[in-house]
Amino acid sequence: MILNELHFMSGTLGMNTTVLVLIPQDLSMAHFGSDGRRFRVLWLLHGLSDDETIWLRRTSIERYAERYGICVVMPRVDRSFYCNLDNGEAYYDYVSRELPGLVTALLPISDRREDNFVAGLSMGGYASLKLVLRTPEKFISSAAFSSVTDWPGRSIDLVPNVLGPHYVCPPEDDLYALADGFEKLAVKRGNSKGEPLSKPKIFMGCGTEDVLLSESRNFRDKLTGLGFDVTYRESAGGHSWEFWDEYIQYALNFFFG
Repeated sequence: MILNELHFMSGTLGMNTTVLVLIPQDLSMAHFGSDGRRFRVLWLLHGLSDDETIWLRRTSIERYAERYGICVVMPRVDRSFYCNLDNGEAYYDYVSRELPGLVTALLPISDRREDNFVAGLSMGGYASLKLVLRTPEKFISSAAFSSVTDWPGRSIDLVPNVLGPHYVCPPEDDLYALADGFEKLAVKRGNSKGEPLSKPKIFMGCGTEDVLLSESRNFRDKLTGLGFDVTYRESAGGHSWEFWDEYIQYALNFFFG
């Protein structure tokens, strides 16, 4: 695998930032696209207390990804909850639009919906669900581990500490509202023949000792009640890298196995 560390000025964020990208050296693992060989890609998102390096430091993601011949893109989003902030730092727009446009222009990464997958833990698990529900034309499937899912509920004590005491979760950042509105969005974002986008397939996992377990179970039930294809798994473990290192392997098999 080739590890790329890209430092660049983000117009969306209004500041310099960094993204790490793993790319297979074996081009035979790539697909043919209209403009040459392109790899399938996993967008791998960090949690609240981490940065773009954490998946490389705490798991064997490079070795796991090599088995499947995929790219892995690991952006830095600080403590933004992958949201567009009042100070003008538009982290959601950055992750969903600017960054994919940049890396697919510079590197042999596919921009097709069926080749783009997203996964994350905790804050990043929330974002991985938000991306497939809010931008389904770009991402085909999601894996979310130990995820923050219920801002009006249990997580309300956490969010003001991150986004400010006057923050009110808008519908575009509310996973429950996005799930309820998905059918309408799927029609709006569908193809020229009027066919709606298919529902994304979703993998969710949480440790039985994790403080966010009830949130994961509740949102799983919400999705399955709306007809989403959800694979859910839980096992002994807490909010820890031992758990996430195990579950990223389940997710990769779910996506690419």
